[in-house]
Amino acid sequence: MTPERIATLFTGEDGAFLCARWGRPVAPVIFGLADESLDIFRSAIRAGYAHARHPVIDTDPEMGSNLMLFFMRDWAEMDGVPDLDHLTGQPGLPARLQGGKADQYRLFRFDPDGGIRACMIFLRMSGSLAKAHPAALAEALMMRSALSFAREIAPSPELAALIRAAYDPVLPVATDQPAHAMRLAARMAQC
Repeated sequence: MTPERIATLFTGEDGAFLCARWGRPVAPVIFGLADESLDIFRSAIRAGYAHARHPVIDTDPEMGSNLMLFFMRDWAEMDGVPDLDHLTGQPGLPARLQGGKADQYRLFRFDPDGGIRACMIFLRMSGSLAKAHPAALAEALMMRSALSFAREIAPSPELAALIRAAYDPVLPVATDQPAHAMRLAARMAQC
């Protein structure tokens, strides 16, 4: 994976670069899944963050949970999430999603140092995701929550190495400098 390709993964449509990782342990919670699927998602999250050498805990002392996955059949079900506007900081989110064709929506919140403070992922399972294999979807969601990717990603060994490299404690928890992609590429060669 070249530095140019890495930079593209963290560059938004506005041309701004942001590579941020979690600056605190991840405390996941999952809503809307059947019991038989919960263990698959919990295991994928724990395994993915273990690979990145980043801790997963049961409860964040400040927020309770900071990685929240919401599974629903239709975006209208979001209306039943208590204090959704306050939680997301985006009033009218369900109406916006209902008007679009997206099957998933990801939202990050950041700590003052730029590290990821919280990640919320909303998934509409009645669309194309209805056919997704639970293990493959769980792996993809873990990867999408690990770093502030600006592009859609699909799990691969290269991306797993990139995530591991980004969690090297020598690197900053967050940066808006595109040259960071060169540092990540160099660390990937060592992973």
